[in-house]
Amino acid sequence: MSRAVALGVIALLGALPSQALEVSDAPRAPVGSPRTGAVEFKLGGYKPRIDTEEGLDGEPYKDTFGDASLLLFELELQRYFYQGFGTAGVGFSAGYAEKYADTLTDDGDPAEEKTALKVVPLKLNALYKFDYAAFRWGVPLVPYGKLGLIYMPWWIEKGGETQELSGRSGKGGRWGYGFTAGVSFLLDVLEPRLARDFDSDIGVNHSYFFAEWTYAEVNNFGSPGLVLSSRHWMFGLALDY
Repeated sequence: MSRAVALGVIALLGALPSQALEVSDAPRAPVGSPRTGAVEFKLGGYKPRIDTEEGLDGEPYKDTFGDASLLLFELELQRYFYQGFGTAGVGFSAGYAEKYADTLTDDGDPAEEKTALKVVPLKLNALYKFDYAAFRWGVPLVPYGKLGLIYMPWWIEKGGETQELSGRSGKGGRWGYGFTAGVSFLLDVLEPRLARDFDSDIGVNHSYFFAEWTYAEVNNFGSPGLVLSSRHWMFGLALDY
């Protein structure tokens, strides 16, 4: 009886395709780790629209700093709550920018001390990324948009001490809102194997270079006072995790 069973097993194995018995040594594609959010590092120029405030005598920003922008660095953390036909979530960012210029005497001559304007933009955004085409069809461009609330602490320094601005306190904070439109380039398409290793080793699902334009109204929703609104570009690196 046992010999008959053995012969039947041999006959069954012989009937199977030879490929079914082969053990492949080819590496298997790794399974992507869960994608829950992203981190963005960005750099750009920020030029506050201080001189647009009503009732100003002259143009204090232009008279002090000229047409130059502040160098702005921002770090943004994002959390996704929807992933399907695109990705939606919320993000919080914090930044820092400063600009130094010569202090002028009453005669208009440069003084030894420097004047500085410093700001710390804080933003809470709702965001949407149309990454469906990138993940489904391999299109490497990902357009996106953000809409959110802004709070911006600021202060003026002269010789390392806080100074008044046009008879007002030389420090404070202004509320506002803004929206951002941008596009990311999916770097995975350049080195797919490296991207898979990046995911399996440290949990970074995707990486991008991006450029974005922001329209920000930071004037306490139209109330009198310092206007820190801006229209500016930012460029940076984004990592999905």
